[in-house]
Amino acid sequence: MTSHPSTGDDGFRFALDTRVEIADTDLGGVVYYGSYARLSDRAVCAYRRHLGIPELGPTGHLFVVRTMSWEYLRSARFPDLLIVRVRVARLGRSSHTMQVRIDHPESGSAIATAELTIVGVSGYEQPRPTRVPADLVERIEGFEGPELGSR
Repeated sequence: MTSHPSTGDDGFRFALDTRVEIADTDLGGVVYYGSYARLSDRAVCAYRRHLGIPELGPTGHLFVVRTMSWEYLRSARFPDLLIVRVRVARLGRSSHTMQVRIDHPESGSAIATAELTIVGVSGYEQPRPTRVPADLVERIEGFEGPELGSR
C-alpha cells in the first residue's frame, strides 16, 4: 500500500494505492461487498496519518462513524490494483463528512463510492459529542483548500 496526495482535478487530494487481497474476496475471487468498508477504513486512516491526525482521534474527540452509505458501481477481483481516494467534504461543529471513491486504474472507472459522517465524542464509555478541535480544523482546511466549505 502506498498513500500519496492525489493530483487529479476531481476534488480528491489524497489517495491510497492498494491491491485486492484474497481475504477481501468471496469464493469466486470477487470483492465481497462488506470488504469495501475495510478498504475505505485503510484509506481514511492513511489520510489522517498524512495530516498528522491521530487515527482514532485526538484526546477528547475520538472518532465514531455515525453513518455510512455505499454505492456499488462494478466489481473488483483478486488481485486488481485499486486507488482509494478520500476527502473531507464538510466540517461541522462536532462532526465531519468524508467521501471515498474507489477507482480501478486499469479500466479508468470508479468501482464504488461512499459517504461517511464521523462524529467526535468525549470517550467510548458514555460518549458525548465534542467540538472539532481548532488544530484539526486547521489541518483539514489547510490540506483540502478553500473549496472545503462549498462542497
